[in-house]
Amino acid sequence: MNKLGKVYLVGAGCGDYDLITLRGMNLLKVCDTVVYDSLIDSRLLDFTADTTEKICVGKRAGHHCEKQERINEILVENALNGKAVVRLKGGDPFVFGRGGEEILALKKHNIPYDIVPGITSAIAVPELAGIPVTHRKMSRGFHVITGHTAEDLIPENIKKYASTDETLVILMGLNNLSKITETLILNGKDKNTPAAVISHGASAKQKTIRSDLKNIADEVKKHKIKTPAVIIIGETAAFDFSININRPLTGVSVSVTGTEKLVDKLSEQLYALGADINKLDYLQICEYGNNKIFYDSLLNIQKYSMIVLTSMNGAEIFLKHLKKLKIDIRKLGNVKFAVIGNGTGEILEKAGIYPDIIPEIYTAKELGKCIAETVSETDKLLILRAEKGSLDLTDVLDKSGIIYDDIKIYDVKMNNKKKYDEKINSNFITFASSSGVNAFFENGFTLSDSTEIICIGEVTSQALIKNGIEKFYISDIQNVQGIIDTILREVKNEQIQTYESE
Repeated sequence: MNKLGKVYLVGAGCGDYDLITLRGMNLLKVCDTVVYDSLIDSRLLDFTADTTEKICVGKRAGHHCEKQERINEILVENALNGKAVVRLKGGDPFVFGRGGEEILALKKHNIPYDIVPGITSAIAVPELAGIPVTHRKMSRGFHVITGHTAEDLIPENIKKYASTDETLVILMGLNNLSKITETLILNGKDKNTPAAVISHGASAKQKTIRSDLKNIADEVKKHKIKTPAVIIIGETAAFDFSININRPLTGVSVSVTGTEKLVDKLSEQLYALGADINKLDYLQICEYGNNKIFYDSLLNIQKYSMIVLTSMNGAEIFLKHLKKLKIDIRKLGNVKFAVIGNGTGEILEKAGIYPDIIPEIYTAKELGKCIAETVSETDKLLILRAEKGSLDLTDVLDKSGIIYDDIKIYDVKMNNKKKYDEKINSNFITFASSSGVNAFFENGFTLSDSTEIICIGEVTSQALIKNGIEKFYISDIQNVQGIIDTILREVKNEQIQTYESE
């Protein structure tokens, strides 16, 4: 008989992925199966292991992939098979989340369970829109109610809230907003009562519409507000305590391509600026760690006068294997370092190594020029880089008669374990390498006509041209910050230098 599993009802919070609790995040990392609703931030699934089974059960207004009875069965079946199951629910499991029904199903089969509370949209969404649900001398309480019933009718008890001075927070009521406001007014609620509707709250897509009880439904229709949405009715809805943080990319969607590490770094910075992120981390680094030539070069590192690193990945692999081979960093005392950019330099600096050469323009050609101007004919260089490293670097060195060992220490390949939507509809997409461009098109990805392309460097741009792309932006600075600056300038409709193939 299989060992009995366990089910964890985890509230994902509302909106952005980082509003989940630490406990909830830790459970996602170790669970065998995650059963999730469509309203959760899909980035939460990135924290699960590759072996975790992911089951989408839908549950969104008007679109239910699975009925509640079937969801209960899925939880029971997985637990009976010995699985640790996370039932990932938007908001809080017990606030209109039908968590109680799922627990009753588990109890019927004597399946152990645990509950992890989540931040409910009833409080968080108004709060992030600058609306307090309570305020001294104005609203001493609030009511959280549903805006529809199983028959898609407004609840009968909405009538009784017409006389309250406390704040009304209505969830799942957008489709019935006209009926709700009419019912409240007919039953004595002042038509001038402040009202607000917040769509896609606590996310980059958040949009707030403010009006009064009489006109709020018309304003929502006028601005084409979509679900999910939270409705606020009461005097506090007139407040606007919006967070005073500059998020210039709010409402802008960006697809970020590359390796997991690069995608995470760029995504976090864009996310902090308000962008809605689509991670396309389809590339993975494959090390040549046991390469005899590589290891021999490290064990005899003192014979080189300079080490050349052309990427952050290369710098990390270099340091990793120095440690693995127990090579004392003091052996590098007379060795100089040349790196392609500040990001690569920062990796070395964390290990107490400060680069001697960083070109002003972060390209292989410029790096080669800087090296050629520095080293002598008696110097010998060690170049550690990717399998498909740019020939621009070695072409410059060859013309200058510089002696070097060019060792490939890793390759960049497609990660076939992850699945992505093939059609990209983001406002922007970023490419940081030619391998990222080639993998994108070789694996059947397509772009919407409205998606703007941002890339780093000439090599990456040439890869775009070879794949039939005629228009794109090249960042002025060849690093992550350069990509961000380019997006910001484009969003602000400032003049940007574009590259169009002839």
